[in-house]
Amino acid sequence: MRLSSDEVIIWQHGFVKLNATIVWTWLVMCILIVGSFLITRRLRKTKERSGWQNILEIVVLGILDQIKDIGLEKPKKHLGFIGTMFLFIAVASLCTILPFYEPPTGSLSTTAALAISVFLAVPLFGIENRGFIGYLKTYLEPTPLMLPFNVIGEVSRTLAMAIRLFGNMMSGSMIVSILLVITPFIFPIVMSLLGLLTGMVQAYIFSIITAVYIAAAMQSG
Repeated sequence: MRLSSDEVIIWQHGFVKLNATIVWTWLVMCILIVGSFLITRRLRKTKERSGWQNILEIVVLGILDQIKDIGLEKPKKHLGFIGTMFLFIAVASLCTILPFYEPPTGSLSTTAALAISVFLAVPLFGIENRGFIGYLKTYLEPTPLMLPFNVIGEVSRTLAMAIRLFGNMMSGSMIVSILLVITPFIFPIVMSLLGLLTGMVQAYIFSIITAVYIAAAMQSG
């Protein structure tokens, strides 16, 4: 049993490889891009709105409320980054209903890329809000002796985000695969539904943690 879709090589030329994780990631991105275009091309302000627009508004307003509750004063400013994180992980999980599909978030390379994106975005938001010198001073709080520990903390939380998401998504896929072999058909279906719920929860947790880190970086000293 393979640990992730990274091991499925679809095309290779020399050291350049195209594995299943990349293909599934492209699929999720295409769904997000095409879906966003189809839903937003005919947005209406009247009461006569499509069901997809209503769903989109519920999702967007929900994300904005969560960002605001975290403590970020301008939630719309961070909607693009945090909302994209949530939608990517959520759609990647929902696509498990497709045959032969494996969520790219079940690969450590994908979850590491998401965590690194957060790792880079947090100081950028902090520098934008507090200035370069002001943000660097946070690594010296409450005392300069804490500098190495604060740096280690930045790196370790990035690793924690990647491993947490990877572990939860991979374990769910492996459990369903095992049950397909040793149990009747109906039980894996139930587990698949629970896997969808787990994926949505993980999308929520990852986006909330991202918002918390950004809020902490933007707090005034």
